[in-house]
Amino acid sequence: MAYEFIKVDRNGPITTFTLNRPDVMNAMHSPAHFEMDDAVNAFAADPDQWVGIVTGAGERAFSAGNDLKHQATGGKMGSPPSGFAGLTSRYDLTKPLIAAVNGVAMGGGFEIALACDIIIASDKAVFALPEPRVGLAALAGGLHRLPRAIGVKRAMSMILTARRVSAAEGKELGFVAEVTSAEDLMRVANEWAKGICELGPMSIRASKEAVYRGLDEPSLEAAIKGQNRYPAVAALFTSEDFVEGPLAFSQKRAPAWKGR
Repeated sequence: MAYEFIKVDRNGPITTFTLNRPDVMNAMHSPAHFEMDDAVNAFAADPDQWVGIVTGAGERAFSAGNDLKHQATGGKMGSPPSGFAGLTSRYDLTKPLIAAVNGVAMGGGFEIALACDIIIASDKAVFALPEPRVGLAALAGGLHRLPRAIGVKRAMSMILTARRVSAAEGKELGFVAEVTSAEDLMRVANEWAKGICELGPMSIRASKEAVYRGLDEPSLEAAIKGQNRYPAVAALFTSEDFVEGPLAFSQKRAPAWKGR
């Protein structure tokens, strides 16, 4: 499908989603939300796509968040059930997502990155939840994902001041996995994605699901006891890859993963 406000590229089992409104710093409006929703739905359903990368077009911004000018001038509002950029309220995607943050990640832009599993940042990246400066709040997941990622006190130091955080400080705080140059950002993000693709895709999906769903269990005991009923974990045990991994190990060869 051809899109107007995003780009989708596939390279083997890796799908790259590019937020493509550089003239407005990749700010998101209703049509862009629905395009991302459609693209991520297709990624989730495609058995040949194993890892996703989300980035922004141009050199200035990953995403400046909600397109306030579009909103203020009466532009169509609304987002799909999957939330901001088709990601922030999507809780059933077990395929891993990497945010390659190439510049400003403000408000909803930061929330998009936090909805991904790993954040790789350019040394030019800047993160913030500045919604209170315009009388809003980061209600697309930022107020909940950031404390879970870095702890309540650290998160509150960002949330209650709306301050900007550099990529280096983001790594120190713990929500950025790696900082690299702007020129190397996509290469590094793809290296992370390729490293994930070397592993059993069914194992990766089961691991992601067990981590996130386990965090919602009332106790560690409940998480461990309940994990076998999670769909991706159950699918792992009945998959061809569950046999292929140990077989390849015993035969001293690289596994031929099928993702099923």
